[in-house]
Amino acid sequence: MIAKMKFVNITGPKKDIDRVAATYLTKYPIHLENALSELKDSHVLTPFIEDNPYKETVGTLTDMARLVNQGDLEISEHRSVTLEEARELIEAIQEKSETLNNQKQELEEKKAHINELLEELEPFKEMNFPISTILNYHFIKYRFGRIALNYYDTFSKYVYDNLNTIFYESSRDNEYVWGIYFAPQSTFVKVDAIFASMHFERIRLSDELTGLPSESCGQLTQALADVDKSIETCNRKLSNIYSERKAEINDAYASLHTLSENFDIRKKAACTKERQEVFYILCGWMESRDARHLQKEVADDEDVDILIEDAYESPTASPPTKLKNRGVFKPFQMFVSMYGLPAYDELDPTKFVALTYAFMFGIMFGDVGQGACLVLGGYLLYRFKHMAIAGIISFCGLFSVFFGFMYGSFFGFEHLIPAMWMKPMESENMMTTLILAVVFGVILIIAAMIIQMVNSIRQKNWGSALIGTNGLTGLIFYLVVIYIVVTKLLPAMGPTRFMGLLVVLIILCLFAIAFAEPLKAKVNKKRVALHEGKVMFVMEAVFELLEVLLSYMTNSISFIRVGAFALSHAGMMSVVMMLSNIENTTTPAGIIIVIFGNILISALEGLIVGIQVLRLEYYEMFSRFYSGTGREFKPYRSKAAR
Repeated sequence: MIAKMKFVNITGPKKDIDRVAATYLTKYPIHLENALSELKDSHVLTPFIEDNPYKETVGTLTDMARLVNQGDLEISEHRSVTLEEARELIEAIQEKSETLNNQKQELEEKKAHINELLEELEPFKEMNFPISTILNYHFIKYRFGRIALNYYDTFSKYVYDNLNTIFYESSRDNEYVWGIYFAPQSTFVKVDAIFASMHFERIRLSDELTGLPSESCGQLTQALADVDKSIETCNRKLSNIYSERKAEINDAYASLHTLSENFDIRKKAACTKERQEVFYILCGWMESRDARHLQKEVADDEDVDILIEDAYESPTASPPTKLKNRGVFKPFQMFVSMYGLPAYDELDPTKFVALTYAFMFGIMFGDVGQGACLVLGGYLLYRFKHMAIAGIISFCGLFSVFFGFMYGSFFGFEHLIPAMWMKPMESENMMTTLILAVVFGVILIIAAMIIQMVNSIRQKNWGSALIGTNGLTGLIFYLVVIYIVVTKLLPAMGPTRFMGLLVVLIILCLFAIAFAEPLKAKVNKKRVALHEGKVMFVMEAVFELLEVLLSYMTNSISFIRVGAFALSHAGMMSVVMMLSNIENTTTPAGIIIVIFGNILISALEGLIVGIQVLRLEYYEMFSRFYSGTGREFKPYRSKAAR
């Protein structure tokens, strides 16, 4: 069902708005509307404009709370903290963390420098000569670097023996040779030019490097490990700064988040002036019960006035929708919400969906044993994990058990329990199963049309209730056609009576369906507008009528899948029984086949059946009576109060 709503106006001194929000509006759910838009015709209003002093601080505290709670911000109980106390806490934490962050930054820079030195030295670590000695040469010049392997081969064969230089190879890979070349000062310019022509890439080693390259690499590796350890210590200290004050951070976040939310209520409020005093005005929708309780509670509060309007018509939007279904029907609100919430003046289809969905599921998936597993498994998941889909599965499982008894099926065994009705897979029952599925679909389509008419009457849309595909004319046409078809298919019923009258009814109904839009406008006393001319309108009406006639037929036949899946389920289980041969001989292999066959079919066919039934709900029934244009009821409540 849809909760009954009342429109509530709350007013009081401007400076008192935070107290009212914290005291009353976090206690009684209210869907706030913009007071400037709602009440502009009845009050002289101005916006309630103030900068939120908590916003920046709450942003910082949110990051801190996420850090200490691993992303979880649901904090229920907390000590009250003022804005000044929260700012002092942030300042103290940031002061300590800034010092450590500076230390960490210096260590990160040192680590990057060591990695650079290691990268420079790595190709030369096999060189068995102190680097500092080479770097201090005065009469012999040198170059550290690398040369491409193909150029090095050419250089070695044709140039090296005729050049006054020594090249010391340190290391090589598939592309380059790393090393150092030496030459006297007098010929170094020539040697340098020849190496340059061989695309020798110079590498400058830092004068910080001393000793043998292998020793320097070891020292640098140790220094890098020491720096990593120091960075880890800084990170631990930084983490401790927050974790040690976790309770204070959570208290400050919860308190200021609540204050910030309460402050933001000004976005929905408006101000009005009376006798030199400024008052705030808040307005919105509340459940009737909550509105009465709030009115009773503020009766003794001199600074709060409340006005409840029973028949309020919003100039901006319809009342919000809050679904209130209990017990086994509550999980099915998920399916309704997926399609769209019902409008406030529309019937809540949740119970209709729950009963028809579970009934069709049971017909298509009738098995006592498998249904019992669905009931138990779904119930446990719904009970402990609060999964709506699990509640739906559990309820559908009850109908599977029921139809399992009707079919005499238990985990695919067709002879353990007697069939209370019939066995779908027996040859004489197959056609009956399919026909009954279509009959059941016809009944549901008729029910959907009746619901559409009720919805239209509730909305005072008399044209939609009387005329159209799903109005009274559509219902009469459908019933008459069904009556004619049944009398033709069942000769025992005798000849169709009043055939002339029935033909007239069909013609009148088809005319009303084809020209539904102008006829609805006439009934609702609205102006008829034919934007594309009369000829084009008539042509469109004819084609739309053909589409409507096809939809009646296809929608009705579509329900044959209910019977088809009942046959399919029984057929698939018979295959499992045949493969296991368990009805003739009990073997370990047969038992395993039966167990895994039941698990596979329950999972696979259960999913397919669930989707097919939902399709029937949405496309064959919802499309006839349900608009799903409602607004969700979104109460203003601080998270601390939730």
